[in-house]
Amino acid sequence: MKAIFLTAALLSASALSACTSQAEVKPERKAKNVILFIGDGMGVSTVTAARIFAGQSKGLAGEEYELSFEKFDNLALIKTYNLDAQVPDSAGTASAMNTGIKTQIGKINVTQADNFGGCADRKAPVKIADLADAAGLSIGIVSTARITHATPAAVYGHAAARGFESDADVSKNARDAGCTDLAAQLIASKADYVLGGGTAPFTAGRNDGRDLTAEWAAKSPDHAYVSKASDLRALPSAGKDVLGLFTKSHMAFEADRDNSREPSIKEMTQRAIDNLSARDTGYFLMVEGGRIDHAHHGTNAYRALTDTVAFADAVEAAVKSTDPSETLILVTADHSHVFTIAGYPKRGNPILGLVDSAAGKAFAYDKDGNPYTTLGYHNGPNIRKPVSEPLTQAQVLKPDYRQQTAVAMNAETHAGEDVALYATGPGSEAVRGVMDQTEIFDVITGALGLTPNE
Repeated sequence: MKAIFLTAALLSASALSACTSQAEVKPERKAKNVILFIGDGMGVSTVTAARIFAGQSKGLAGEEYELSFEKFDNLALIKTYNLDAQVPDSAGTASAMNTGIKTQIGKINVTQADNFGGCADRKAPVKIADLADAAGLSIGIVSTARITHATPAAVYGHAAARGFESDADVSKNARDAGCTDLAAQLIASKADYVLGGGTAPFTAGRNDGRDLTAEWAAKSPDHAYVSKASDLRALPSAGKDVLGLFTKSHMAFEADRDNSREPSIKEMTQRAIDNLSARDTGYFLMVEGGRIDHAHHGTNAYRALTDTVAFADAVEAAVKSTDPSETLILVTADHSHVFTIAGYPKRGNPILGLVDSAAGKAFAYDKDGNPYTTLGYHNGPNIRKPVSEPLTQAQVLKPDYRQQTAVAMNAETHAGEDVALYATGPGSEAVRGVMDQTEIFDVITGALGLTPNE
């Protein structure tokens, strides 16, 4: 089925139902499994900088280095705009990938005509996970963000506002329409293996007194809840439906992670693949590197790049532990950031460092006589201005250094340019040219032989 993109004025719930229930010939199944990797905020400039950072960290030439997914044969550029926004947010972009339908900014898997689509008996867009479950496939979700955050929530939930993570967050209008919070929706969903952060929406952050982690564990003897990396590692690789929440909110940045408390994104990905593969049902797994985005919002390039490299390591683990003839692996970003690489640094210059232009001076200088970094942001909290104490190389190479910005804002923003989609495995030949983000839904459902009338 071709991805649906209609204006809100034209699309009604009944029209949506007609679009998704029309008779179609079921496509031949090409892939047994699909893994969708989403680097939140991992725009092309982030990939380029992370490539150089990873290479230089290994003592290699960064410019020639390749991240794991850059070796994939199939590549496309993806348009990321939301229904009502040139520069998107993660809720609208994740909705586009999971349903093939664009939503307004800030909304998760609702129809373009009904903000409460998916609540009570109100019609909602069909998700990949719905189709996968109906076809007998298993479903996995991994994220370094809260599991109720926009990108992971779009795999299983519907929300008129992405902030409806706990019952305490749901507006009165939404409650009156029969809406439930995203944490409760996850517990009621068909997800089989879920790892990430964010215990608060499931326990202490609730008004209704429910302990949703206990409710998950009480579903059956084959359901397990874990909150520590050691508990996860103690579980058998197969035979359990697992919910793992390792932090109160988002998981730590990779640079700050305590391995005894929090598993890495690579480990979570590997354990998800091991568990889902053992079921032999086929599966749909979404893996999000959620904290790339958060580091960018804070204009901290070091942590954004460190998390991007960790994300690429998770992709590499997935490639090594799956059969390329039966598993489609897609790697993309939901949106970009206003993150720049500029200033004519010489080849081999430290990517986090001051610009050395090889022009006979120690560093390159701006018109005020101050050195500047290769990496910067168009907007954010650390505005660049003439200073009495110029930047030093030691200062800018520290992990906590926040790159300078041109436009003063409380936090750096997303960007609106296209992002890349990398693909390998059965069905990956559909990834080419310039595509709309909604077409990722078509690539996945087409590879798995799923159709919305299923």
